[in-house]
Amino acid sequence: MSKNHLSIDFEEYDLDNGLHVILHKDNTSPLVSISVMYHVGSKNESPDRTGFAHFFEHLLFEGSENIARGQFFNIVQNAGGTLNANTSYDRTFYYEVFPSHQLETGLWLESERMLHATVDETGIETQRSVVKEERRQRYDNRPYGRIVEESMQRAYTVHPYRWPVIGSMDHIDAASEEDYRNFYARYYVPQNAALCIAGDIDTDNAKGLILKYFGTIPKGELPINRPEPNEPPMAHELRDIVYDNIQLPAVIHLYHIPAFAKGDYFAVKLLSDLLSTGQSSRLNKVLVDEKRIAVQVGSFPLELEHPGVVLQFAIGNPDTDPEVLESAMDEEIDLILKEGLTDEDFEKLINQTETKLVNEQSTLLSIAEGLSTYYTYFGDTSMFNKQMDFYRSVKKEDIRQAALKYFNKDNRVALFWLPEAHKIEKVE
Repeated sequence: MSKNHLSIDFEEYDLDNGLHVILHKDNTSPLVSISVMYHVGSKNESPDRTGFAHFFEHLLFEGSENIARGQFFNIVQNAGGTLNANTSYDRTFYYEVFPSHQLETGLWLESERMLHATVDETGIETQRSVVKEERRQRYDNRPYGRIVEESMQRAYTVHPYRWPVIGSMDHIDAASEEDYRNFYARYYVPQNAALCIAGDIDTDNAKGLILKYFGTIPKGELPINRPEPNEPPMAHELRDIVYDNIQLPAVIHLYHIPAFAKGDYFAVKLLSDLLSTGQSSRLNKVLVDEKRIAVQVGSFPLELEHPGVVLQFAIGNPDTDPEVLESAMDEEIDLILKEGLTDEDFEKLINQTETKLVNEQSTLLSIAEGLSTYYTYFGDTSMFNKQMDFYRSVKKEDIRQAALKYFNKDNRVALFWLPEAHKIEKVE
């Protein structure tokens, strides 16, 4: 592989049971990241049992046949490590970062999670309470907390991206212990996972430990549900109003775009960065600094395995008319369509992107997550090292064409996110 600063050396192979292994050796500090990415997210769930992938993110820290309930965290902390997990629409990612001499501890923990985690009524009831509280804190009682949920359920009518990752609390309550056991048996299997070790390792020693802890785990027997990217194109703009316990009005636009790292995705990502990354970005400069009709703006694509969306927003001042806010947002896109980008704009975008990619590769964990993501979505881990090439292949005109093709009104959900007081005034 090339040795430029954006290239990460790695080795990969499969165990007989289908587990994919990725090794990245970096002996510059005595740390090691151990992670497992399972190719299961909310899109794999049944429509009447949503929230399972995220629920398991919590449940699988309960313990196992060889780890007493509640001891998972203690084992990691006592060994000087940290741990966490996260779930998306498409995958679930578990990880620990340890002093490198604790590599075996991390591998043992993750093999226990994969082979025989504790999935029983006691743990299920405990985590039901935890997830419900998370729902209240992060979504229901948080200003603007339901923006993604409300937008996605309007943007998708067929595809499972239409329900939120956290799922329905009614579905979580209605599910039986057998439902949870079946989900575990179906998705938490070697052939549905990528194990990535990044850091201060001896490669031969690491391979021996991986074989010791994962080699005997049996292959899963249940078929894995893989939904098709079946969402039909939008025929026209969908508009709605959402009232929330907020003080400042907002405008939310959700545009349909290609899947992560496919087709025009990189042109769309650069277009979003042009609009909202940094103080000098188009939306920030005009709406926040010059016109002073907004206090915060943003435009970012969700990194989805199937055709996804860009979420664009502007939070206005208390007295800002949302229609004025929306017009100003649209004007900036119209300006790109009309004038395109200057050479200076384009060079700045590419430089910003390169800096961001370098920063993203500054930790062992971010490297592990990136390598695992490209393998999980594409079966091509090497794409991780080609990201800058993908961005450099985008031309100025490609960005303007992306604005024309994707950032148009017939391809979007438009929401006015208004304070509850506006609803009362309207009724009166």
